[in-house]
Amino acid sequence: MNIVEINQVAKSFKVGGRDLQVLKDVSFSVEPGEFIAITGPSGNGKSTTLNMISGIDRPTEGEVIVNGAPVHRMSEAELAIWRGENLGIIFQFFQMLPSLSLAQNVALPMEFAGKYRHRERRDRALHLLELVGLSDQVDKLPGTVSGGQQQRAAIARALANDPPLLVADEPTGNLDAQTAESVFQLFQDLVGRGKTILMVTHDVELAQRMPRIIEIRNGTVACDSIVAPEIFNPARLESLPVERRQ
Repeated sequence: MNIVEINQVAKSFKVGGRDLQVLKDVSFSVEPGEFIAITGPSGNGKSTTLNMISGIDRPTEGEVIVNGAPVHRMSEAELAIWRGENLGIIFQFFQMLPSLSLAQNVALPMEFAGKYRHRERRDRALHLLELVGLSDQVDKLPGTVSGGQQQRAAIARALANDPPLLVADEPTGNLDAQTAESVFQLFQDLVGRGKTILMVTHDVELAQRMPRIIEIRNGTVACDSIVAPEIFNPARLESLPVERRQ
């Protein structure tokens, strides 16, 4: 079963009293374990496509099925519960709560979803921060660490409830080249453990290193190509926890 099904999705927004169509007749599917780049010019619908999958935006037409659930039909309350089980979201600007430590930020989704016993949440947060290379930063506030470290903490937070699907909107856009590469390698490792990742990126060179590229242009799928490079590094997989495979 496909983990994502986007079927004839259109999306319009009200702007200045008129309808602005951002997406029109977008259709594609995603199999479990895929690592996909969503590319295209700015303002052509990449982030809106990702927002359809996460339920942040609703389609004007069409349907969005994620992990067997009709996301386009869910209420806000249903979406909140569903995201806690099925989806991790990684933003360009980290979205860390500044008054909470990195460990507390990572534990927060577990508390919202009621997952894991209270005493297990910090242990899991520490484990995930170790996974992303931040074992020595766990009790620091977001504002006291670098942008790259905040992004790694955001990835740990997205993994908090062990979701099968991660969506990332320009996760390397604010990072220097070396830090962006380390984040990309972390994504590779996670895909190697069975996670599914959809990543919006403007970085053409980065996208070309991913197995599949979906180009959104003028609100439609202009190209859906399989690249399939050798991207995985099995030697790094030993450092990862055993997570649920889909």
